[in-house]
Amino acid sequence: MKKTLTFLILALFVMVSIAGCGGTKEPATELNISAAASLQDAAGELKTLYETKNAGVTLILNTASSGTLQKQIEEGAPADLFISAGKSQMDALSQKGLIIEESRKDLLGNELVLIAGKDSNLAKFEDLADASVGQIGIGTPETVPAGKYAKETLTNLNLWEQLEPKMVPGKDVRQVLTYVESGNVDAGLVYRTDAAVSSNVKIIAAAPAGSSAPIVYPMAVIKDTKHQSEAEDFAAFLTTDEAVKVFEKYGFKVLK
Repeated sequence: MKKTLTFLILALFVMVSIAGCGGTKEPATELNISAAASLQDAAGELKTLYETKNAGVTLILNTASSGTLQKQIEEGAPADLFISAGKSQMDALSQKGLIIEESRKDLLGNELVLIAGKDSNLAKFEDLADASVGQIGIGTPETVPAGKYAKETLTNLNLWEQLEPKMVPGKDVRQVLTYVESGNVDAGLVYRTDAAVSSNVKIIAAAPAGSSAPIVYPMAVIKDTKHQSEAEDFAAFLTTDEAVKVFEKYGFKVLK
């Protein structure tokens, strides 16, 4: 009886030990990626690609206007990597010592375009001054880089003062795209990459060369990250040929 009881106890111990070993699994590292709203589609595809090849990493995407993301990071919101649609937002974080300077890199370029509904008769920027155009969607210039570029462009075309009363501000460039798609505004200024993902708008004209500052997307690892190595690995992935193909698919210019 004692032998049987001893055997059962040993067997139970072995089974518990095996189960314990099998159930021990390292939790996935969660990386919080704060990315400009215009990167929404490309970032979603890159997230799938990266997680497939890196089973120990989960990417948490936070897409919004670059100004909003900048403020969130300044206020201590979780962020490991920031990809901005404008240099000024990254510069602001740099000045406050919130990024790892050596990780900063200009990743992408883009182009500002004037869009309208499929049935629009607009042909050029100057047509926005026509009485038939009631409202124009634009990102809030103070917080949305696309809005800042749009204001610069219209100012250089000597149209801003005349058109300012028609402006309907959006919280980010994707909201401006939605305004145009829904017909709530007669036209809007967005990035070419945003126009490319919509079948409900058409591009009227591209902003003339030199009419605004170059559209550059810098990225950098956030100084307070608890996963610096993993964040740097993901940043490096964004420069690989595989990632470049995704960015180019959505119309971004990859900066070498």
